[in-house]
Amino acid sequence: MPASRLEEVDHLLEAAVTRTTARLLHCPSCGSAHCAQVLGDNGGISYVCTACGHSWS
Repeated sequence: MPASRLEEVDHLLEAAVTRTTARLLHCPSCGSAHCAQVLGDNGGISYVCTACGHSWS
């Protein structure tokens, strides 16, 4: 593969990783990305941080 093709693939992979990382959920309390989506008490969706235990909806 010519160098220009490799550079193009590297650029596309970097862009995909950036988009994926930007969508990660982060805990508003500690900033950790170790968060889980859970079913809330009223049937709604809530989140819990598995790093610090903070929960929010």
